[in-house]
Amino acid sequence: MRAIRITSPGVIRKINIPEPQISNHEVLLKIEYVGLCGSDLSTFSGRNPLVQYPRIPGHEISGIITEKGKEVPDKLETGKRVTVIPYTSCGNCAACKNGRANACRYNQTLGVQRDGAMADYLAVPWEKIVLTDALTGKESALTEPLTVGFHAVSRGAVTGKDTVMVLGCGMVGTGAIIRSVMKRAEVIAVDIDDNKLLLAQKLGARYTINSSETSVHKKTEEITRGHGPSVVIEAAGNPATWVMAIEEVSFTGRIICIGYVKDTVPVATRLIVQKELDIRGSRNATPADFEAAVSYLGSGTCPVDSLVSRIISPDEVGESMKFWAEKPGQIQKILVRFG
Repeated sequence: MRAIRITSPGVIRKINIPEPQISNHEVLLKIEYVGLCGSDLSTFSGRNPLVQYPRIPGHEISGIITEKGKEVPDKLETGKRVTVIPYTSCGNCAACKNGRANACRYNQTLGVQRDGAMADYLAVPWEKIVLTDALTGKESALTEPLTVGFHAVSRGAVTGKDTVMVLGCGMVGTGAIIRSVMKRAEVIAVDIDDNKLLLAQKLGARYTINSSETSVHKKTEEITRGHGPSVVIEAAGNPATWVMAIEEVSFTGRIICIGYVKDTVPVATRLIVQKELDIRGSRNATPADFEAAVSYLGSGTCPVDSLVSRIISPDEVGESMKFWAEKPGQIQKILVRFG
């Protein structure tokens, strides 16, 4: 079967590998779409500290069940459309014992620490399957990237009383905007790209700030009447936005950190203490986040065509990754169509 492999930074190959054989507790998926993620771009660019080469990328999945093992529940019928929770959990580390398996110390994400879904078929333990039969193939592939932003909003305990600032309006930030709006919070979206800010506005952000053209501090002070947002979600993975989060959040506010920063970030510890801030990491997503994302996508209110920048064939992955690396502001989500 076909597969796409990143053999080294900047090098992508289409290869042939054997079709997977399933065990009694697995299902075999015929892949419809796979989304390219920011972590895939980091792997391609040589900036992903968690990956080892060569690696088959892909963990944003839409697939059809074509075969199932003897121990798979009846509800997972062949022909059903599904997505996949792409993380592993050991069950024994502190995170797992605390009921937060999404942050398992020994997690291995598809396409990062182990080979992913960028192939014609994928074998998956049935416990990691999420039914998406009410969704289209494109919607199903958008589920996982939305869940990461959804989980950040959950970590922030966002309610309708909050003003939420989202720093970075890529796909993860988009998920955070959508979920914050669903919680009836007032949302301020910050990015350097006007197209992404227009999409944020379409998704319900009340205010948008282009940080390359406007003073974020001055505008935020104006919007919040000098208080600052009660929740800041850092979804850009940039040292400047980490610093901005601490500076702009209100006294006794919450900062939710999603984006990885490779370099050391200078932190104003005085502000953390003086403001008595809650700073929380947000990693991956939970089954509840997947359920919420599937429900949202099934509501008919998601502007799918606005979220998907390109739909490409496996032959076009290398070219599209190079374009994305050179012009990140022009890409929201790339879907690779296998079906």
